[in-house]
Amino acid sequence: MQDVLLIVMGSVLCATAINGILIRQNFVTGGITGISLIIHKFIPGVHLGWIYVVLNVPLFALAWMAVGRRFFFYSIFGALSLTLAIAFVHLDINLDDKMLNALLAGLILGVGAGLCLRSAGSQGGTDILSVMLMQRFSVGIGNTVLAVNAIVLLLVSIFYSIEALLYTLIVLYVASKCVNLVVTGLSQRKAVFIISAQWEEISREILKDIRRGVTIIKGEGGYARNEEHILYAVVPLTELGQLKRLVQQIDPAAFVVINDTLEVVNYRIGNQPHW
Repeated sequence: MQDVLLIVMGSVLCATAINGILIRQNFVTGGITGISLIIHKFIPGVHLGWIYVVLNVPLFALAWMAVGRRFFFYSIFGALSLTLAIAFVHLDINLDDKMLNALLAGLILGVGAGLCLRSAGSQGGTDILSVMLMQRFSVGIGNTVLAVNAIVLLLVSIFYSIEALLYTLIVLYVASKCVNLVVTGLSQRKAVFIISAQWEEISREILKDIRRGVTIIKGEGGYARNEEHILYAVVPLTELGQLKRLVQQIDPAAFVVINDTLEVVNYRIGNQPHW
């Protein structure tokens, strides 16, 4: 039920951006939605939603073969939800400044697409390709969307003015960043390296207070050649502050390095959606 709700909410947000901003401002977006908008511009008698569904058929076949049946069925539901939302959701969003329109459209589209990808499916289109690349090559979803959209814009630039394309690039950039933020959000994991003479106590406290696993790596100092013990732990973003305070209390002189993680796969601390 939660997956269905996420898909419906995401579809409504995307339809709001498409009908309320993109069409009114003569902007275009990338991927299958962008191609659908261009076809609709020259064949206005054909409903935009049905154009979107027809163009998605080859990608649905890829979803069935490469990702899984559950993702396939949820993606069909997502595409149909977006089609119905485009047909019935018509909010008039008319800001005076085109830049603000572009920023708002990117924000709404990114949040909408991200909500759908937080579910067990997607809205079809480039979302399917993004999930495939994420699973096979760990390529960030927003990065795939941005790359595909840039290619599509290059191919269709002949139909739009340079000004419209530049505003559309803003829409796409903001949308890709919002997709990454919504899909990973606060579930992003941080990889932490800790070098301290009090490594045993710090390790015990991490295991006891934060309840996260710790790996002890034996090393050697480059200058003094003394033996070192490096603690390695992966923690959620929400627990990073607690970990830093813990280390600071035990050893203020501890050397701590914190890195972003692209993807973490584990039954206890994994942060990727299970499509």
